[in-house]
Amino acid sequence: MLDRARRVAQIEIDAILNLIDHLDDDFAEAIQLLQHALENRGKIIVIGIGKSGNIGHKIAATLNSTGSTAVVLNSQNALHGDLGIISDGDAVITLSYSGETAELLELLPHVKRFDVKIVSITKSRESTLAKHSDVTLCTPIQREACPLNLAPTSSSTAALVMGDALAMVLLDARGFTESDFAKFHPGGSLGRALLTTVADIMRSGDNFAKVLPSATITEAIDAMSAARSGACVVVHPDETLAGVFTHGDFARSFQSDNAIGSLPVSNFMTENPITVKSDALAAEAVNILSHHRIDDLVVVSPNGHVIGLVDSQDLARLKLI
Repeated sequence: MLDRARRVAQIEIDAILNLIDHLDDDFAEAIQLLQHALENRGKIIVIGIGKSGNIGHKIAATLNSTGSTAVVLNSQNALHGDLGIISDGDAVITLSYSGETAELLELLPHVKRFDVKIVSITKSRESTLAKHSDVTLCTPIQREACPLNLAPTSSSTAALVMGDALAMVLLDARGFTESDFAKFHPGGSLGRALLTTVADIMRSGDNFAKVLPSATITEAIDAMSAARSGACVVVHPDETLAGVFTHGDFARSFQSDNAIGSLPVSNFMTENPITVKSDALAAEAVNILSHHRIDDLVVVSPNGHVIGLVDSQDLARLKLI
């Protein structure tokens, strides 16, 4: 059974690799058609039958989540009023691996009565669907992963990947940003990270430990204990940053000299620590902590004053990771 499962996966991988070889200028033209429709306040209509219809729902969902307005046209209901969702200027994506699906071909003349551009995802430019499309994106496969070579598997995977490619390249062409993405994904850790600013998550007030450079190690440890923090920020009298001192710094220094309690913290602090602006997105703070492999990130105001600390241990509690 495991060998069979691996073979299914390999057949579908091969289908995707084959898809890469068939990407050509028609793909770029398809992007231009879709982008033109959206820029002129149109939308993308996705049509498919059976398994292609299921793939179409996912493609439409991905387009919507990345800011490209898309709707699915149910072929069965289309001739009974649902054609009303189509407007002049829209773009249509049709999916049929064979390109000969009767229900889709019967619907096509009614769709073409509107001033729309049709992008088809199918196996061959020689199919009937392709011949009635403005642009054809070919997704030929060697075989289905089904042992009978019948159930849509590799073909539906290839169509799905082609749809993802359209959505992602269209996203990039339209200049869609993380902030835009956040508008459509307010739930979950990703949405929270993209909608939340550093000022919203930083430690401040009684939860923020800070001391002057002249403070002793003992005073720095007391400040950290009071704030229940693993670090304290060392600031000059004008509230500008001098450095940061952590429990790790204390442990390493104490091993060398267990009588450091009365010495100034400035002798042991890390100077010029990495900082983040308070108005930056929380996602940026998460990325900085991960990239630099640090546990604490000093927060500064736009004028450079120290105002808080982002503690990596808080991120899980805040559901940002």
